[in-house]
Amino acid sequence: MEKFKTVTGVAAPMPLINIDTDMIIPKQYLKTIKRSGLGVHAFAEMRYNEDGTENPDFILNQAGYRNASIIVAGDNFGCGSSREHAPWAIGDLGIKVVISTSFADIFYGNCFKNGILPIVLPQEQVDLLMDDAHRGANATLTIDLEKQEITGPDGGMIKFELDSFKKHCLLEGLDDIGQTMQKESKITAFEEQMQTSVPWI
Repeated sequence: MEKFKTVTGVAAPMPLINIDTDMIIPKQYLKTIKRSGLGVHAFAEMRYNEDGTENPDFILNQAGYRNASIIVAGDNFGCGSSREHAPWAIGDLGIKVVISTSFADIFYGNCFKNGILPIVLPQEQVDLLMDDAHRGANATLTIDLEKQEITGPDGGMIKFELDSFKKHCLLEGLDDIGQTMQKESKITAFEEQMQTSVPWI
């Protein structure tokens, strides 16, 4: 997993509340176990018409937001069924940060394991960022994870809170496997000890 330091990019406004995991990645695309390639299907039912053409009303299909790396979302983002494919899909789409007043617990945890920063803020601060996000290509935000700061297009700054361990894992690019591999020397020593003390196992 890549180390997360600072992200500067266009923020796309998605004020709809209760954007669930089926809206993020519909169930028919859950057959793969690969983390890559799902971006084309992210938000498929909102993003495409029935004939497969793009829905021009969907925010990420609009010219100013095609390369958005940040989403400013309505309340309860990522609710619904548990599926790690949801952060896989938005990550593959290029989204690095999602800002909302609240997230579903499982989706929130899965974001950190896949290099995505979910930021929880009070409604009034989300409203300010949502207004900024409506500026199209000028809706540029900078998120500094180390300082825990969001800087808006006019220079305004908002601080955000984050669990110190989750922050550490993002800064160091550590998913569950990466965390385990930090203990590699201890694991190796234990295995060698077991081979000596109980060689029949």
